[in-house]
Amino acid sequence: MSLTLLYRSKKSRLVYRPTKRQILTCFIIICGLFLISSRSTDSPNENLARLALAQSGLHQQQAQLDSLKTTTEQQLTTVLQKLAEAESRLVKVNALGARLVEKAQLNPDEFSFSVSGDQAEVVPESTVDVAQYNVVSRIEIMLDELADKEQQLGALESILMSHHITEESALAGRPIEAGWLSSYYGIRTDPFTGKPTMHKGLDFAGAEGEPVLATGAGIVTWAATRYGYGELVEIDHGNGLVTRYGHNKGLNVKIGDVVTKGQAIALMGNTGRSTGAHVHYEVISKGQPQDPLPFVYRD
Repeated sequence: MSLTLLYRSKKSRLVYRPTKRQILTCFIIICGLFLISSRSTDSPNENLARLALAQSGLHQQQAQLDSLKTTTEQQLTTVLQKLAEAESRLVKVNALGARLVEKAQLNPDEFSFSVSGDQAEVVPESTVDVAQYNVVSRIEIMLDELADKEQQLGALESILMSHHITEESALAGRPIEAGWLSSYYGIRTDPFTGKPTMHKGLDFAGAEGEPVLATGAGIVTWAATRYGYGELVEIDHGNGLVTRYGHNKGLNVKIGDVVTKGQAIALMGNTGRSTGAHVHYEVISKGQPQDPLPFVYRD
């Protein structure tokens, strides 16, 4: 077998006959160049390692996003639950205002205490669809409504204090049905320390569980435990006049209630800083304690 390479032009003619060795050598060189050019610069193991690293990174990012999503949903659920509680309280304020308007025999059209409004929405415990709730908008609406209700309650309080209960709001009488005056207003020996101490009210002793009476009409501004007083009822009678009834065993009223003169607001007890069953009765005028005795014996 032989190979002849022929090159011909118009002016010359070239003939070349390579040997078998030269042909074989050339063939080997061409094959080597082809293999080298077709070989990838990265080994399969290196590519697999890179792929595994990329997948691991994606899994970590997915886990972080899932954790963030869960945390965000939990926080949003908590916010919505608190908002629902606040809206529920607003419904109760509306109900209270409506009752006061009715009790005062006022025109309900002059007030906007609506008890038929939207009820507080129950937030599901499952995944919360953020697009379904416009939290900021709901909060702004509720704040505006609360400000409006506060103004209306203030106006209603003024009407109640100066209109239909003016006569009943005048303090008179004892805060008990049965019992006796056991301690007067003024400086006395403190039963706990033995030192002279200012006693800012009158003490009426009696049997535990006896009714405690409001000495005038007004609105309850405190009905809970207070340090020293035990279970305390505080009533605002308007014009800066307030009465307090302390050391009760139980309370019959709650904040916001309108009470009338002689109404049983509590049960006599021995709670708080007390040495026996009695009611501690205070009269406060424009922030200053007064001797209740003149009010007790007022006609």
